[in-house]
Amino acid sequence: MTSQSVFPCRRYQSRPVSRREMLSRCASGFGAVALAGLLQDDSFAADVSKSGDLGKAGHGPHHHATAKNVIFLYMDGGPSQIDTFDPKPTLDRFNGKDPGDLFNVEPTQFNNNGKVLASPWKFKQYGESGTPVSSLFPNVATCVDELSVIRSMVSEFPEHTFANYFLHTGSGLQGRPSMGAWVNYGLGSECQNLPGFVVINGGLIPPGGLDCFGSGFLPASYQGSVFKPSGSGVANIQRSEPTAELQRDKLDLIRQLDGFAEQQFGRHDSLESAIKNYELAYAMQMAVPDVMSVNDEPAHIRKMYGMESSYEPTRIYGTQCLIARRMVEQGVRFIELTCPKVGGDRWDQHSNLKQGHENNARAVDQPIAALLKDLRQRGLLDETLVVWAGEFGRTPFAQGKNGRDHNPFGFTVWMAGGGSKPGTVYGATDEWGYKAIENRAEIHDLHATMLHLMGVDHTRSTFRFGGRDMRLTDVKGHLINEVIA
Repeated sequence: MTSQSVFPCRRYQSRPVSRREMLSRCASGFGAVALAGLLQDDSFAADVSKSGDLGKAGHGPHHHATAKNVIFLYMDGGPSQIDTFDPKPTLDRFNGKDPGDLFNVEPTQFNNNGKVLASPWKFKQYGESGTPVSSLFPNVATCVDELSVIRSMVSEFPEHTFANYFLHTGSGLQGRPSMGAWVNYGLGSECQNLPGFVVINGGLIPPGGLDCFGSGFLPASYQGSVFKPSGSGVANIQRSEPTAELQRDKLDLIRQLDGFAEQQFGRHDSLESAIKNYELAYAMQMAVPDVMSVNDEPAHIRKMYGMESSYEPTRIYGTQCLIARRMVEQGVRFIELTCPKVGGDRWDQHSNLKQGHENNARAVDQPIAALLKDLRQRGLLDETLVVWAGEFGRTPFAQGKNGRDHNPFGFTVWMAGGGSKPGTVYGATDEWGYKAIENRAEIHDLHATMLHLMGVDHTRSTFRFGGRDMRLTDVKGHLINEVIA
């Protein structure tokens, strides 16, 4: 069996990169900055010199912020809205019927359209809000009164790579700054010992690759730093000198020699940037091991996150969520979590919907609920915006016999904390769960709302590039006021 038949949409495959591309991608303040060789890259040095310190804000908040940090729970592949948070009883009545006889069927990614497919999972109302959640998420269901569920999200792209760029950067084209980069450009970082934008990679880099976390035309210091949820988290983070004191002495000597050179020859941006990178690497060598080690967490906390689960993907994602909470406590501004490998093609079930979605939900359900409860118990949820989203949804009819194709016309995302309105359901899809028909919300609207909760006016957060003032929401975007507390 070919990989194409196993994974119809395929995972992102890295192409060979040049040395300069590698240095440009890796030089953003994660473990590789500890390598002296990276400091010889002029292009990176110039970028850092323009931005100044990594914690420096491009403009600062425009208004009072309710959220200080963001945890973005990225559901790679596109989970089905009608099997998770958007129940559609009509599908039960017309299960097995030809969808073309019932409603207008748009072209799909693979055009292998089958019959109307009812959800294999039962929905039940939970909490004081009575928000319905499917049996796929029994643990998240206990947190529904914290959620602001948006059922009317739409995307402009039906294919993974373009849709991923769009979700992450507000553009379907490669090379634009990501959400995390924009947030850190606008507000700066509250933590000088860790990057302001961290991606905790559970095992799957999304289609579109590292450009989903890139800085685009913003200085390279704002791009995402990719951590693993195990070991040291970052390659090459251990100091090369035998003691911290010796390494500190070395850095002080470099700074002293730089002072002599500056007196004789004037300030040189590349040299200053290189020294800043040395300093950041030194700081990270102290901070990263502490934030990545969860062994000091109480046993009941580790158990709550699922780190004792018999299912390895649950243990992996539980570790990711716990590390995300620890990074919030350290002041990391934007944290994205990718999905762990579950033996299938992400949430992208073109076949075997039941097995694939159950495996994915089993991996993330308990850890997400634990994260929300832990943040609440620690008094952090009110200032931490948690966002759950995939790049699109799935069709209400089958692809083939037992899968669902891509659906950008109406799907669900949710937010919690950070000034979002708890216990809320906003927008609606039609009776089939196919297209948004009430309070249609675009990705630009989601970005505008996220920025607003962070204290940023999306129309005023700009960066001059290509002869015009660029922004995350381009020339679009409206606040979704109904999901703001």
